[in-house]
Amino acid sequence: MDSATAQSLPAAPNPGPQAVPNLLLPREPVPIRLMNTVWAVRTRRHDGLTTPGELATWLTAVEQPEEAIAPDAADLERFRALRDALRRLAADLTGDTRPYAESTDAELNDAVTIVNQAAAQAPNWSQLARRDGNLELAPVGSARVTQRLLASIAHEAIALLTGPDRDKLRACYAPNCVLFFLQDQPRREWCSPVCGNRVRAARHYLRHHQNQPDR
Repeated sequence: MDSATAQSLPAAPNPGPQAVPNLLLPREPVPIRLMNTVWAVRTRRHDGLTTPGELATWLTAVEQPEEAIAPDAADLERFRALRDALRRLAADLTGDTRPYAESTDAELNDAVTIVNQAAAQAPNWSQLARRDGNLELAPVGSARVTQRLLASIAHEAIALLTGPDRDKLRACYAPNCVLFFLQDQPRREWCSPVCGNRVRAARHYLRHHQNQPDR
């Protein structure tokens, strides 16, 4: 768990694989969805990647690989390390002012190293494939499927953090939210309508109660 999240919210019991929000913000790029496997409900922090089984569930839902996935404990550790490194780098890139989001230069350098190590896990190359009458790009390699997926997500993350979309990356400042999102519309302020409704409700409450006399 990255320090920006682990220290800002109290830990909660793991809710179990059935509660892991695999489709949380499904339109976000995969690296952001990996970052968002940490989420909060009513100030309680949840972690969606605590077992190899949960990692398999998440990868199957998000990446939809054609091969069967059977991650082990080492795979889980690598994906969690990549996630936490990306959260740290995203917090720095967005100027995240949420509690405990700040990192030292040493921590940011370590995060860069972790991303680069993940990207180097599985050298791969592109091939052409024909499926259902359509031509598709098919990345292939000699490594295990989980290693290829880890490297693929790391490469996508590098492109996100250094490409034109980096300026659209945002931290959600709704109460207790720890998620990130890509601002695909200029007026989008929150990661989801749920967070937007929470903010509006909080503002409404303050407007109607801050000037009320004490009873």
